[in-house]
Amino acid sequence: MRIAQVAPLFESVPPKAYGGTERVISYLTEELVRQGHEVTLFATADSVTASRLIPSVETGLRAEMLNRSWLAYDAIQIDKVSRLANNFDIIHFHTDYLHFPMASQLGRPHLTTLHGRLDLPELTPLFEHFNSCPMVSISDSQRTPIPWANWCQTIYHGLSADLYRFHPEPGKYFAFVGRMSPEKRVDRAIRIALDCDVPLYIAAKIDKADQVYFNTEIEPLLAHPLIHFIGEVDEVQKHALLAQAKALLFPIDWPEPFGLVMIEAFACGVPVIAYGHGSVPEVIDQGVNGFIVSNQDEANEAAMQIDTSINRADCRASFESRFTSERMANNYVLLYQRLIAQHSLHGSH
Repeated sequence: MRIAQVAPLFESVPPKAYGGTERVISYLTEELVRQGHEVTLFATADSVTASRLIPSVETGLRAEMLNRSWLAYDAIQIDKVSRLANNFDIIHFHTDYLHFPMASQLGRPHLTTLHGRLDLPELTPLFEHFNSCPMVSISDSQRTPIPWANWCQTIYHGLSADLYRFHPEPGKYFAFVGRMSPEKRVDRAIRIALDCDVPLYIAAKIDKADQVYFNTEIEPLLAHPLIHFIGEVDEVQKHALLAQAKALLFPIDWPEPFGLVMIEAFACGVPVIAYGHGSVPEVIDQGVNGFIVSNQDEANEAAMQIDTSINRADCRASFESRFTSERMANNYVLLYQRLIAQHSLHGSH
């Protein structure tokens, strides 16, 4: 099958450090190549892939997000996809919704995986207008604000089975990995660690938009000797941090669309303690690979018993059965085939 993967231009594929969407696109692309498909990746020029790479900008544009100059490069990328569209059996977009007007006119099979939150007011008229664009959700909960949209399927993220090694013995600390933003609630993670008298290592990227929040709300909490702020980490550093953790703390306060770091933890055999928002109840099997909690007392109780109540081998087994890149790619291939067949039969968009 001739497949185009169209990535956002905010980070390379895979990203050098933080960047869940681009990481998933990389896992999917490389697995599709491994399975023998002819894959073309539209991404930044510094992306690393076994597929054919068509760049629209040299490096990631995350620093340009606030001044919106990134839109110029997105326009270039959309045009490149349009010009080459007839070379592909299907085009898979990961670029939010900017491509919708073009994709609707292509006359080629296409789909869009939405990677972000959908509870924003402007999205209701948008998805009503572009109701012919086939879409994939990354969790069932992600669909909640717009359940009537043109959903084809929910396909969970996956990682290569050999990306992270299983570590059967827990270390002596908790880990927090994610963005340094209000909805990720690193303050809750700090409170859990302090209440349990367990060190916490925080690996978090600070975007410009969140710098004031970090300076005023979080930085004062980092003075305690149990709390260790590492900053942004790359893949190797993240693996080392997760692998030796007693548990990953994921005390979110927003409708998390998926939460890639949860399955990264499972792959290492590390259980997750998470507040039950968004995708969390779909990803965590209560008492098997972690605990879903609803308040600080429940979080503390789960954290204190995590070593004795969760079998780390069960965490790894849950990853292998549900969250590998092979399973993710197989699900997408079946969907690609279905959309191509529908397009051939009906000549629809």
